[in-house]
Amino acid sequence: MKLSVVIPAYNEAESIPETLRTLYTELKLQKIDHEIVVVNDNSKDNTLQVLESLQEEIPELVIYTNKGPNGFGFAVRYGLERFSGDCVAVMMADLSDSPQDLVAFYNKMLEGYDCVFGSRWTKGGKVIDYPPVKRRINRLANLIVRFVFRLKYNDCTNAFKLYRRDTMEGLKPFLSPHFNLTLELPLKAIVRGYSYAVLPNSWTNRKFGESKLKIKEMGSRYFFIMMYCLIEKYFSRGDFKKSTLE
Repeated sequence: MKLSVVIPAYNEAESIPETLRTLYTELKLQKIDHEIVVVNDNSKDNTLQVLESLQEEIPELVIYTNKGPNGFGFAVRYGLERFSGDCVAVMMADLSDSPQDLVAFYNKMLEGYDCVFGSRWTKGGKVIDYPPVKRRINRLANLIVRFVFRLKYNDCTNAFKLYRRDTMEGLKPFLSPHFNLTLELPLKAIVRGYSYAVLPNSWTNRKFGESKLKIKEMGSRYFFIMMYCLIEKYFSRGDFKKSTLE
């Protein structure tokens, strides 16, 4: 089963080399057939030039440039429309996600799950240098999602997840242009009846640059996606359920 990894990158020239080398080394070590799809989100620094130079040492690296519209969600969606693997994970360009965790996700999916979700807040998960304000907001937001959707899963906003190709096709059309895509994908998968496993994962704050997530801009957008998925859950009469789409 070929694994695709989609990585959005905006002004990540400092971070991306270590991320790609570490990811490539781990996947080669584990002998996992893969491609690494980096979407340069119209960066203003030399991210594209850095990526092109890395292709010489990482043959599995595929580069796209999203000329616009731009933003985290648009960049990820650009990659999700173009990957070639049998399953696809979304990872960050700053190495906040662990390649070893990705291998564990991949092996878990081989058991037959449609999706594998990560949780940083369960036994075995960990966060390193997580900003305190973001942590409080994260836990509150996930508590609300758990209550509204009656879930045991406690990290829906975690971007680090793995989906089978046919599952990803079943989640279309994508609505979110921003970071709320990280909530849209798992909630749609859950509401539409796709099977999923949850594994602990780690998260490490970036070494270079600044986070692209702006909390003040995202609240209403997360709320919109949550309400959209809630309406689908109770009023779509199962039109988008996995069994209906197959």
